[in-house]
Amino acid sequence: MKIGICTGLIAALIAITPVAAPAQGATYIPLISKGFQHQFWQAVKVGAEKAAKDYKVKITFEGPESETMVDKQIDMLSAVLAKNPQALGFAALDSEAAAPLLKKAQAAHIPVTTCATDNLAAASLAADKMAELIGKSGEVAVIAADQTGKSNIDRRDGFVGEMKKKFPQIKVVDIQYGGDLLQASEATKSIILAHPNLKGIFGANEGCANGVANGVRELGKAGKLVAIGFDSGKAQIDNVKSGLLAGSITQNPVGMGYKTVEAAVKALKGEKLPKIIDTGFYYYDAKNYTKPEIAAVLYQ
Repeated sequence: MKIGICTGLIAALIAITPVAAPAQGATYIPLISKGFQHQFWQAVKVGAEKAAKDYKVKITFEGPESETMVDKQIDMLSAVLAKNPQALGFAALDSEAAAPLLKKAQAAHIPVTTCATDNLAAASLAADKMAELIGKSGEVAVIAADQTGKSNIDRRDGFVGEMKKKFPQIKVVDIQYGGDLLQASEATKSIILAHPNLKGIFGANEGCANGVANGVRELGKAGKLVAIGFDSGKAQIDNVKSGLLAGSITQNPVGMGYKTVEAAVKALKGEKLPKIIDTGFYYYDAKNYTKPEIAAVLYQ
């Protein structure tokens, strides 16, 4: 078996190609996402389905009910690998937990191509925007989804690193983890109560961002504390429009899903892929979210 690997779908896309070409019309590409509780993954699914139609391949799209269900996702990965699909799209909840299965794929020494958002750069932009809004000094905090997924680690580190490098008068006083709405809401309130001089909070994914907005609202800090999110979805867009969030970074999930399937198809055909396929990101706020280039990548 010849194996090509693409990291993508936020964390990893593995394109697995049999030595013998698949029968005409038989190409099957299962996609395993991080979960379904966020609108982000539904938008990725839309893009993947469009690519499947355009390239005339069959896909399935699944994921655990929650982004905390690492064992269930690993079971899903093992199950689809056992079916010997022509290609596989995989977004790892825990890169270390997935490593044994991914190492089997990497044994063929095929070059790796990344199909993803540059999360370090995206989070750095969030830090730049927050610094501008708080006057380049003061205390800020971060709520990230977890400490295991590479995308979440990169967003945390991108934000914190940018503050340290460019804004020495800004201190990151707390980093907490909670990827769903309730966890992030409670973490936000805990941070605000522990740091009365806090000027800003960065919520590093859809659940974190909306949880930050809820916590800010519940403690009466709207307009007094700068909150910046990551991703979009109707709830987060509404929070930006209302001012609970000063702005957010949006990825291009539809494009990500499309390019993941497209990259897998190209790998199956033996085409040489670029080292990195960057699916892009934008900062949006209440002033620019209706601009065509921004509106095109916001998902509801």
